[in-house]
Amino acid sequence: MTTAMATNGNDITPGGSNQNDIAPTMSREDQTLLLFARLMEGGQEADETSKVLDQLTKLLNEDIKAAQAGKKDHKPVTPVIDNDCVDTILGYLDMRQDESVRAHATLATSAYIKAAGEGGYKHLSAFFYARIKRGTYDDNIAAFCVASTLFPLLPEMSAEIFLSEGFLPSLGPLMRRKWKSRKVETACLDMLNAACMVPACREAIQKYCTEWLEEVVDQDPNEMVKDLHSQDPDTHVIEGSISMRRHCEHVKNLAAVILTKLSSGIKAVPPNPSANPPSENSRIQPATTDIEDLTKMFTSMILNGPDGEHQNSIEGLAYATLRPKVKEIVAHDGGLLKKIVKELADAPAKSPVTYGALSVLVNITSYPPTISEEQKKMAQLKAYAQAAGKLPDADPLMDKVHIEARCKAVFEAGVTPVLVTHSKHGSPASLALVVSIISSLSVRQSLCGQLAQQGAIKLLLGSWTALPEKPTSSPHPRTVAAQALARILIKTNPSLIFGGNRSTMTNSIRPLASLLVPASSDGPRDFLPTFEALMALTNLASVDDETRRAICRAAWPAMDDLLLSSIEEVSRASVELICNLVQDPSTIESHFAPSGSGPASGAAKNRLNILLALSDAESIATRSAAGGALASLSGDERVVQGLLQRERGVDAVLKLCQDDSEDLKHRGVFIVGNMVEAEGDTGKMAREMFIHAGALETLKEVAKKSRRQEVMEAAIRALKTLLEQ
Repeated sequence: MTTAMATNGNDITPGGSNQNDIAPTMSREDQTLLLFARLMEGGQEADETSKVLDQLTKLLNEDIKAAQAGKKDHKPVTPVIDNDCVDTILGYLDMRQDESVRAHATLATSAYIKAAGEGGYKHLSAFFYARIKRGTYDDNIAAFCVASTLFPLLPEMSAEIFLSEGFLPSLGPLMRRKWKSRKVETACLDMLNAACMVPACREAIQKYCTEWLEEVVDQDPNEMVKDLHSQDPDTHVIEGSISMRRHCEHVKNLAAVILTKLSSGIKAVPPNPSANPPSENSRIQPATTDIEDLTKMFTSMILNGPDGEHQNSIEGLAYATLRPKVKEIVAHDGGLLKKIVKELADAPAKSPVTYGALSVLVNITSYPPTISEEQKKMAQLKAYAQAAGKLPDADPLMDKVHIEARCKAVFEAGVTPVLVTHSKHGSPASLALVVSIISSLSVRQSLCGQLAQQGAIKLLLGSWTALPEKPTSSPHPRTVAAQALARILIKTNPSLIFGGNRSTMTNSIRPLASLLVPASSDGPRDFLPTFEALMALTNLASVDDETRRAICRAAWPAMDDLLLSSIEEVSRASVELICNLVQDPSTIESHFAPSGSGPASGAAKNRLNILLALSDAESIATRSAAGGALASLSGDERVVQGLLQRERGVDAVLKLCQDDSEDLKHRGVFIVGNMVEAEGDTGKMAREMFIHAGALETLKEVAKKSRRQEVMEAAIRALKTLLEQ
């Protein structure tokens, strides 16, 4: 095979030594023309062609950077790129080219479009219209392949070309013709598939193409073959051959994907009666292929089709599983779920199959978004404004019971280890999907321990670090990862899960602490992630003093506000966390008993005042947590001084002793004992104030009526100290 380049990867860079190298003195325009000459010459190996395309991309990117920097002395290379040159680049986007060449040609095309601007748009339009006008086998394939590539790069420009008058109606006769070409049909459907990303194009496809797309899907290949053989028994049908009279399975599957996108994404558009005049053999009634029928088709292809050729079926299933009924069908087909997980395990990172399989699993496991009362009222008002009167009933298949059952089925299909593997090499988009799946699985409490054992904690920590800090969607993927981590850590024993790996446990604190502050200022705040983070941190704070100090450093700035939260559960969880944190003497020293009279001392007094107030809260759990925290704090003399200075502080402590709960009585008498046993003037003042407040009678009553030994002993101890006074 003749080659225009040597095989050294650096041969086309300026200054090389090979006879085909670009001379160091050659202008950028001449370099560009030489590269195009090599591309036009052809006959090169795929890797050599890719290198030339990469060098061309580099020159074009230099133009883009110079334009962005405002360099007026920079001479761009785009003026020397004429229609023939553009045709050459676009020719390498043809589906018949090597996949690696197409990938490099896509990068070169993207760079050219950015560098050339309006001139590039004109060249691309001219290429497309010229090929469509000629309408030969090769021209159709080339035009359709270019359109498929351009839609993700330039959706608006591509849509303008795609929606040009007469183009979509012309596709029906092309797909309905007697003799079939797999490559032409595949290229055409690839283009329609890519065009579905633009709403206006989806509507046009539904209007002009739905009928013949359904004809492709509904065609019975066996009947077509029988009919062909009845006319000519000696005819031999070869799949993929241009002599075929039937659509191949790949084409049918691709048409089914497009129909699924149409049924999932837009409202029905009345068919245009003049768009595709029905022939003698065409159906008069509009086609109505059911989404469940399409799902069965995708399922059959995935389960029975050859390995490595399931990309379109998985993509179709990803759109079909937006429907609750299809979610149920797929989730309860154990063989299909395991096959999807296997496809995901075998697929390379950042591939379409990976993204499609992850999307299927996300759709099956996802929970509806949390709706606040305010949002419900706004939706109700909107319904009245639209004359609906009331909100539509929620689909019963989207309740917690059904979703948890689907999550369990996905987990049992063995998805967690596969997700752990993909999280190490995935793109931010696929990583967000991985996190979403784990988050949904973690809602089912019985799965949390197994998720942790299978590596979900490291997955979530790595994802939280790798995902961009700037929100790309709502909810923010980092928030989803942190919340899933919180759910798992609530239901597991940190000492068992982390073992001796202190760094992993410490690394878990920052993601959890991030949930204690509002994710954004837009709209009402969802406090569920905050509540779950507080509970998870409380669990971690039970481990040791070093962990408690790490939590204080990361989480305390938000704690003062959360203690006063109007959400009762959040306030309670905050106090419970503090109750565990103050088991460390250094926490008492830094946050509740600082010396001096500065801001730190004032903040410490405020925290004590808040705890005293919460010890009289309506919720028994909140009172219990506040009492537990005060019981630990009252062992410090400076804290006792702060409690004594608080107006009615002694009364608040005695009220705990009078609570109906034995646990709260125990906390109350323990606090009294700590305070009256303080040394020096502080202890003397405490004894006097408690006696004056009637503590003797209160403690006698507790000792007489309490049913628990430890409560009676604590009450008698405090009573003895007061009687000595």
